[in-house]
Amino acid sequence: MSENIKAVILGASGYVGGELLRLLAGHPEFELAAAVSESCRGQPIADTFGHLSPAYGDQAFAGYDDWLDALEDGSKLALFSAAPHGSSAGLIASALDAAASKNITVHVVDSSADFRYPNQLDYEVVYGSEHGAPELLDEFICAVPEHAATWDKPHVGHPGCFATATLLATVPLIASGLTDCDLFVAGVTGSTGSGRKPQPGTHHPERHSNLYAYKPLEHRHAPEMSGLTEAATGRATNVRFVPHSGPFARGIHVTVHARTEQRVGKRDLLDVFAKAYADSPFVEVVSGTPRVKDVVASNYCRIGVAAGDGSVVVMSAIDNLVKGAAGGAVQWMNRLWDMPETAGLDTVAPGWT
Repeated sequence: MSENIKAVILGASGYVGGELLRLLAGHPEFELAAAVSESCRGQPIADTFGHLSPAYGDQAFAGYDDWLDALEDGSKLALFSAAPHGSSAGLIASALDAAASKNITVHVVDSSADFRYPNQLDYEVVYGSEHGAPELLDEFICAVPEHAATWDKPHVGHPGCFATATLLATVPLIASGLTDCDLFVAGVTGSTGSGRKPQPGTHHPERHSNLYAYKPLEHRHAPEMSGLTEAATGRATNVRFVPHSGPFARGIHVTVHARTEQRVGKRDLLDVFAKAYADSPFVEVVSGTPRVKDVVASNYCRIGVAAGDGSVVVMSAIDNLVKGAAGGAVQWMNRLWDMPETAGLDTVAPGWT
């Protein structure tokens, strides 16, 4: 690229916003123009994210009514939204209108759930509220980058963190035809998945040295997993999902269990996944079982498999804040701007987090 593309983050003071700031600090082409947070407006970014002080110094958060001042007419904009479900769509709509007033070319990647469903009704049934910008739905695609070789939309709704870990396991499995389409999924997530605002379930004395399921068979991400698996494979899929809260801050480990009527061995499954992700730089298929510490703080996913007695199991491990949110968003934005999708993302996991 001959010029840096300006980047703006909406909802920049949350955990996903903080990860976007960290990743953009090392990106070769995207240059932060504004970190937008009304609650932190005017405060230095380093006051909220001390670890980012070397990258951003005294740079402060912008408000929702003044971030556009940082952009010149006719410029290029990578617009990331880390705003909450239900409010992100309206903020994006306003941002797109503002950008159009200055003839700014924009691509959007939204990390909320607001653009994960192709139609308004499906979203409103799952989330129980009116969609904030239904007129924009046709301009968004929702998929993990690995499952979208081509696309015809200018903007992306990134799947959720549980959905990302699950889809990387389910799509090649269902596409292979080796199993039926009833999937049983158990996932364990770190406490950062619940956001920065303290809740009883994320309070340290409750979470430390503890493990428990929540919303079994009722979690709102299950329809997202089913729908996106079907969209990627053409096979109607039913996901029965049981999420768990884990005693760690970062990471997701998902186990997908399916039945098969034919004889399927581990080697068969490894071949399916190796072929599916042969050209996917962030997915590694391993012969053993994936571990969270092998991927935490990176944009990588590790996948392992097992087979026997008419059953198959696929295990997937990702970092919920990176591959499951901010990293996946940057990976998509790289693609939207016709850059190598690994730009700014190829740092490996630290290992001993």
